[in-house]
Amino acid sequence: MIAEVIVDIAHSDVDKIFDYVCDENVAAGMRVTVPFARSAATGFVMRVKEKSDVPPEKLKKIYRTEEDYPALNAECLSLANKLAARYRCPMALVLRLFLPAEMRTGKVGEATRNFARLSEGDFGIPPRAKQQLALAAFLQENGEADTAFLRERFGGALDALIKKGAVTVEKRRVFRDPYRTLPGETESHVLTDAQTDALKKIGETQKTVTLLHGVTGSGKTEVYLRLIAEQLRKGKTAIFLVPEISLTPQMLAQLRSRFGSEAAILHSGLSAGERFDEWMRLREGSARIAIGARSAIFAPVKDLGVIIIDEEHDGSYSSENAPRYNTFDVALLRANYNRCKLILGSATPSVETYKRAMDGEFGLVRLPDRINRRPLPQVELVDMRREVRRGNPSPFSLVLREKLKKCLDEGNQSILFLNRRGYSQSILCRDCGYVAKCEHCDVALTYHSEEDCLKCHYCGTKYRALRGCPACGGTHIGYIGTGTQRVVGELKKLYPSARILRMDNDTTSGKEGHYKILRQFADREADILVGTQMVAKGHDFPSVTLVGVLDADMSLHFPDYRSGERTFQLITQVAGRSGRAEQQGEVVLQTYDPDNFILRFAARYDYEGFYAHEIAMRAGMFPPFAKIVRVMIVGEDEREAVSALKEVYGKLERIYADAPEKFLFFNKMHSPIKRIKEKFRYQVLMRLTDGTPLKQIYEVCSEASFKKTAVYVEENPSNLS
Repeated sequence: MIAEVIVDIAHSDVDKIFDYVCDENVAAGMRVTVPFARSAATGFVMRVKEKSDVPPEKLKKIYRTEEDYPALNAECLSLANKLAARYRCPMALVLRLFLPAEMRTGKVGEATRNFARLSEGDFGIPPRAKQQLALAAFLQENGEADTAFLRERFGGALDALIKKGAVTVEKRRVFRDPYRTLPGETESHVLTDAQTDALKKIGETQKTVTLLHGVTGSGKTEVYLRLIAEQLRKGKTAIFLVPEISLTPQMLAQLRSRFGSEAAILHSGLSAGERFDEWMRLREGSARIAIGARSAIFAPVKDLGVIIIDEEHDGSYSSENAPRYNTFDVALLRANYNRCKLILGSATPSVETYKRAMDGEFGLVRLPDRINRRPLPQVELVDMRREVRRGNPSPFSLVLREKLKKCLDEGNQSILFLNRRGYSQSILCRDCGYVAKCEHCDVALTYHSEEDCLKCHYCGTKYRALRGCPACGGTHIGYIGTGTQRVVGELKKLYPSARILRMDNDTTSGKEGHYKILRQFADREADILVGTQMVAKGHDFPSVTLVGVLDADMSLHFPDYRSGERTFQLITQVAGRSGRAEQQGEVVLQTYDPDNFILRFAARYDYEGFYAHEIAMRAGMFPPFAKIVRVMIVGEDEREAVSALKEVYGKLERIYADAPEKFLFFNKMHSPIKRIKEKFRYQVLMRLTDGTPLKQIYEVCSEASFKKTAVYVEENPSNLS
């Protein structure tokens, strides 16, 4: 037998099939170790066949299989072939997406433990052996126990009983359970008429993709759970994607309460062992629901019945590492392969998705009201220019201060949203204008008061806090802008008795970092939650009656065609955290641009008005009417990077010259942030009327080869900086 093997080396020079002689126990999808060059390498078996075109004397034999089962099923192999062709990247790079990283490197495997139980018969334990008698009584009552626990509790009595034959020991596989202390959601739900109607429409539509457009608090999650339950009854499986790791514990709790151990979680925050075991449970079928962030779309489930992408508009669903896939594209391939439904859910769908739904390409189901028709929170726009004129230097307007005090006095909770962590945005010398910047990136450093240091938010490098200006020696150091740390400090001065939590990238390290903070807040252990965008999505806190949005227009002025859309989405999402129970919610929207149409639409929850304005602004120029393609050239050596830019641009220029009518824009330049992590960044930016030249663009970039410079393609990138 001959195995066609892709060697697990992500390089274009070896991105091809190699034939190896194999035994009959080798099957497609298995990982194998093979002789390669003058060493050994692991690889993936793509296919097993009878004969090879390679002369028999040149064929080498597979050394061994890494597991006794195929790590990749037939769907995974089919999907990998399509993705490698779609994104023009080495097959090995795509195949890695389907496996826990540590599994590939051999650093993780099945966990086992020894369990002891009493043997049958009477082994005559003497009365004076009190520890042995106590251990025997313990096993009599409990049936079996972990030998490590028994040795810790009963000392040498266990080994003595094993020697006598009174206790037998069995080694068994165990699963490492992430979030094992997670409490289940036990509340039962009765469907509203709107939810019942939504389920009926989704079930009846013949379209593969359906957009579930529901306002915040409209009960989209319950619709998701009912869809999953229906597929499990049919013996099928489900994938449920959320945009943030912070949302996975909350959703996992609901899935476990409804479906028990059928739910398995996959995300990068798990330990290596936990991720491997959850992956294995899904592969073996003991778990049939995969819940997680973007990477969970590659879960090894079979017979998919439904795929759900919650908050489908979120930019985190686009991968920023090779291969730079869009999660929707992968999900659609899996939905078509399994002939199952793909549900996109959002209160603020992306403009591209909503247009496809309005054009009839996708099904469209609406949930226009909150559960039991509870009103959406009232939004008050506050002009911060007036606050400045009144001499108020605080991040909080007088209106927000009064409402915060009222909220605290009434025993309710509030959320303050500011999409900037740290204490201040940048450090400035007021004598000479010097701004502290990172040595490795072309960005200003942020001051973090708790650590009393300056930190780069791109590469993570820390620097000592400035006591004087390194440029002029001046001591008039100013802190420009406000971050979450500073907000917390100001709140403590204003409301000394208030219990305050902060949730940003600095406070959520570790697997349960997000969950612990959210659990504390849900358990009423804090009165105010201050956070970045991770507090804006999907959370349900019944006691929150006030949301404050600080610097609401901050993201409006980014050099990105999506800046207005992102601002509308963020404001709408965070506003939706307020008033989700019986009490009316309030939102204070602080801005220096109160007449901005995006903020006005957001304050009225007017998605239709926002969409109509946005689609008119983009007509003929930006997605969904055109495709933005960015070719990135990133290298450690600036001269080589510039040389690579010229070479790649020259080849792309020929594509442009052959079909200029396909291009709305074509030019080369350095990236808005020219250097990150000591790497220089240049780009060729294009806007295409359609995707026809894409294949040629990918070919040019995949053939480009430089020593210290990478070249890659991004389609409609979620971040143009």
